[in-house]
Amino acid sequence: MTDEMQTGQVGRVPGVRIVGTGSALPSRTVTNDDLAQIVDTSDEWISTRTGIRSRRYCDRAKGESQLTLACEAARRALAASGHTAEEVGVCLVATFTPSAATPSTACLLERELGLAEDTLCLDVNAACAGFVYALYTAGCLIERASRPLALVVGAEELSRVVDFSDRSTCVLFGDGAGAAVLERAAGAPDLVATWGSRGNDEALFAPGAGAVDAQGAPLASHLSMDGRAVFRFATEVLPRCTAEVLAAAGVEATDVDRFVFHQANKRIVDVAVRKLGVDPERCAGNIDHTGNTSAASVPILLDELVRTGELSSPARVVMAGFGAGLTWASCLVEVAP
Repeated sequence: MTDEMQTGQVGRVPGVRIVGTGSALPSRTVTNDDLAQIVDTSDEWISTRTGIRSRRYCDRAKGESQLTLACEAARRALAASGHTAEEVGVCLVATFTPSAATPSTACLLERELGLAEDTLCLDVNAACAGFVYALYTAGCLIERASRPLALVVGAEELSRVVDFSDRSTCVLFGDGAGAAVLERAAGAPDLVATWGSRGNDEALFAPGAGAVDAQGAPLASHLSMDGRAVFRFATEVLPRCTAEVLAAAGVEATDVDRFVFHQANKRIVDVAVRKLGVDPERCAGNIDHTGNTSAASVPILLDELVRTGELSSPARVVMAGFGAGLTWASCLVEVAP
């Protein structure tokens, strides 16, 4: 296996745009000082290395979970779009921390939202690149769907899988969900995407429930990460796949209104921005108060930009994610909420 990234695949979906966004964060705020009470760390150590000040965790006593967050984000996105659940033909959920192994979160959303029973519902697991994977996949599927809308959700409950004795990983992650409504419409611009994967279970790994090693011994269900390897991978792949999607779309970076990058680590994004030579103001993130929410990261940030008025409408937006798999994906899409 080589560590050199090959040129990714490129795809194009004609006539689609994002017409609504939504997000949901759980009620429990966990600061760096809170974590310093249970692991050998400090606010200064975490914030200078990652840009994170706080993150949100689900409060199970209040009934919060990956599924409840996904439902709330989806409902908000539909409401923002001005459309109804009856118009949705495709429902995809990007996650690697579903509330149940089966049924999928997407199928449970069908029930909770009242989607038609012939809606194509499935989960997508591409870790932190999952939302972009799902967005492109949904675009391909609604080309032939009987109804013109796709609901695409990224939802994670990472507080269930982190090892709170490992200060290098437990400080990074938070819970949350984000959603977007993708509309098929005549005259809408193309969605252009690029993606790739490199099989690697050493840099980032999270065994499922009941997993065992080669000798049959149980594996702890905690996420493990080689931070240096991930940093090298991410600072290579994020600027490269972003440049690839710009080239595939035939646009310059200056033509893009906003870059929405996966919020894994502020230093990773800063390196990518320097390599791309784009205005940092058009790449600003929200990791300081969300942490790394994996597949939920991109849609949470997108919705925050829409809600705060930082994103004009319509806007050309590049989204890019990278993570376990190893996986990466980027897309250029019009956002017109």
